[in-house]
Amino acid sequence: MNINKYMISGLLAISMLVGTTSCSSDFLDEELTTKYSTQYFESAEGLEALAVSLYGNIRWHFGYEWAYGVTLYGTDEFTNGNDLTSECWNTYDNRFGPVACTPATGAANKNCPAPGALWDQLYYGIASCNTIIANAEKISDEKVRNRCLAHAYFLRGYNYYRLTAQYGRPVLQITPASGVVRSFTQATEEEAWAQVISDLREAYNLFEGEVFTYGKGITWTKATAAHFLAKALLFRASERCDAFNSATKESDLREAIAACDYVIKSRSLEANYSDLYANFTGVDCAIEESNEILMAAGFNDASATKGRYGNRTYNYFCPQFSNFSGAWVRRGVWIGDMDFQRCRPTEYTYAVYDHVNDARLWKTFKTVYGVNNVADASKGVAAGDPGIVMILNTKDDHTYDNYTFGCYSQNPTFTDDAGRLPEWKVDARQTSTKGELTSKKGQWIPNSLVLYQNGKYVAPTFKSQPICNFFCGINKTADGTRTAEKGDAQRDVTMARVGETYLVRAECYARLGDYAAAKKDIDVIRARAQWKNGENRSYYTDGSQAFANNSLNTGTAATNYTNSNLWMNTYYLSNPDQPVTTAASNLTNWTWENLPAEDEAILKKLGITGQKERAINFILNERTRELIGEWQRWETLSRTKTLVARAKAFNPEAATNIQDRHIYRPIPQTFIDGLKNEDGSDLSEEQKKAWQNPGY
Repeated sequence: MNINKYMISGLLAISMLVGTTSCSSDFLDEELTTKYSTQYFESAEGLEALAVSLYGNIRWHFGYEWAYGVTLYGTDEFTNGNDLTSECWNTYDNRFGPVACTPATGAANKNCPAPGALWDQLYYGIASCNTIIANAEKISDEKVRNRCLAHAYFLRGYNYYRLTAQYGRPVLQITPASGVVRSFTQATEEEAWAQVISDLREAYNLFEGEVFTYGKGITWTKATAAHFLAKALLFRASERCDAFNSATKESDLREAIAACDYVIKSRSLEANYSDLYANFTGVDCAIEESNEILMAAGFNDASATKGRYGNRTYNYFCPQFSNFSGAWVRRGVWIGDMDFQRCRPTEYTYAVYDHVNDARLWKTFKTVYGVNNVADASKGVAAGDPGIVMILNTKDDHTYDNYTFGCYSQNPTFTDDAGRLPEWKVDARQTSTKGELTSKKGQWIPNSLVLYQNGKYVAPTFKSQPICNFFCGINKTADGTRTAEKGDAQRDVTMARVGETYLVRAECYARLGDYAAAKKDIDVIRARAQWKNGENRSYYTDGSQAFANNSLNTGTAATNYTNSNLWMNTYYLSNPDQPVTTAASNLTNWTWENLPAEDEAILKKLGITGQKERAINFILNERTRELIGEWQRWETLSRTKTLVARAKAFNPEAATNIQDRHIYRPIPQTFIDGLKNEDGSDLSEEQKKAWQNPGY
C-alpha cells in the first residue's frame, strides 16, 4: 500500500481514547467512541490504517518543550539559557519531582514539561500496537499481516525502550485493556528490558528488509528495528543494569553487533556531514530521503495532515539575538530559527571538538548573523555587514586577551573607561566569494563574543541577567520554509541514523575488549568529519536557505533574508594561527593510549582511568561531536551511569543539585494517585511509595 508519508496522524486518536495523567490515570483505558468500531480494526484495511497511524505517535516528541526537556537538559552538553521555561529539568532543584512544576510551585510559566507527559504519550502508541497484535491473526493476507505486526512490535518496543530508559520500572501492558483499569503490576527493570528486546527482535524478524512502503526517509524498515534492537541490548549490557545483567552481558553485546552489522551493510552514510542537516532546502527535499536516516518524525506543509503536534524544535537552540543585538539583527522567518534560547551549549560542548580539523563544529554551529536593521547610522555599518560574530577559540589561545567583547544595548555588558559601546577590529581572512567574514578590516561589529580570554572561559559573561542569552546555537532544526514567524516547522526530525549505529557497534566492541574493531568503526565516523580536499573552511549553511523557495521571499522579507544569512563562519578568527587552506584534514591519527588532546583534557577533568573507562568516555565524547542536539543525551548518560559525574563537571547549573537518583525520572504522581488495589480500595501511602523511584 503506497501512501503519502504524512498521512499518519488521524487514526491514532481513533484507535483509542485514553486519559492522560494531567486529567486522569486511565492511560490504558480503551473505549472507542468514534465512528470507527472495533470491528474495523479486524479487517486488513483497518489494521493497516492503524499501523500507518503509528507514525503519528512519534510526532508528539517534537511538538513542545518536552522535546529538549526530557532528552537534553541536565546533561554535559546543554544547560538553560536566560529563558527558564523548563529550568528545573536542567537544575534538578526542589521543583523537579513526581508533581508537575507550575507557576504556583515556582515554574517560570505554564509550559514546563510535566513528568507524566512522556509517560502518557508513549502508552497511547502502545495501546494501538496492542490492538494490532491482538487482531493480526484475523487477517488472511500474510504480507499485510506481517507488515502490520512488524510496525506494531517495533513501536511497542521503541515506546517501552523510552519508558524504561526514562522511568526504569514501567507497567508492561501487552494486551488490549478492557474498560476502565485501575490496578496494575509494576515491572522490574529487568523484566522491562526483556520485553523491549523481545518486541524489537520480533519486529526485526518480521520486516521485509529495506522496503520503503510508506516513503523513503520515513518508513521503518528492518534496519530501523535492528538499530534499536542493538541500542536496547547495549543498554541492558551497560552500567545502569549491572545489578541483573551479568548472565546476558556478553551475549547481548554480540547480538547487538550482529544487528549493527545488518544496518551498516544495508544502509550507507552521507559523504558530507552537511547533507544530514545543513543542506535542508525545502519541504520534502533530498536530504529527507537520505539512506542514512533510519527513523524520522515526518512533517510537511500539508494542512490536512498536520495533526495536533507540529514541529517546534526550531525554537530551542538559537540565542536570543533579537534581545541582545540592540535591534541590529531582528528575528523573522528569514532567520530560520526562533531565538527562544532554551539550550545553551556548555564549555564542554565547544571544547570537545578539534577546532582546526573537525568540520562538524563549523558545519553545525552558527557563528555569524548579518545586520538586517541599521539601528545607528553613525556607526558606519550597513545592512548585510556582520551584526553578531562569535569566535570559538580555545583555552590556550591568547589572541583576544585584550579585546573588548559584548552585546550592543543601552547598558552594554562591557565598556571601556569612556563608556563607549564594545568595539572590535576584525581580522578578515578572505578565502572565496562565499565564506569571507568581512572585506572591511577594522570594521565595528555591534555584537561580538569570544570563548576564552587569558585562559578563562568567559563566554557566559556576555549576557542578560540572570543567565546567558548570548551563545552559539546549532543549526540542525533551522527551517526557512515556515510561513509564519511562530508557525510550525515543515522539515522532518531525524530520530535515528547510521552514524549512530557505527558508534553503538564501536561501544559494543570496546566493552568486549576488541579495541581495534572499535577504533575502526569510530574512524569511519571521524573520517567523514574531516575537512575534504577543496572545502572552504569559512563557508557555512543551514536550513534557513529554504527561504529562497518560500512564497514569502519577496520585498522586505527577501532583503532581510539576504542581509541576515551571510553563509560564513568564524573558522579563521577562531583559529588565528591557521593559514588559509582548502587542504584535507585528518582526525584518525590517534590511539587508545594517546587520545586526541581535547579528549585527554576532558578525561583528566573527570578523573577517568583504565582502558575500558577511557574507551567508553571517548565514545561518549564522539557521540557529542556526531550527535549533538539529536534528542538522546540524557538517556545515553543515564545508561552508562555517567550522568552525575559529567553534569557536575560540565554543567554549572545542574552541578549543585544532581544526585544519583536522577538517573531515573520520577513516576508521575498523578498516575500513582489514581491507582487502586484489585478489590477497589485506594493504595496506602506505603504502597504509593513502593511505586515511586527511590529518592523522589
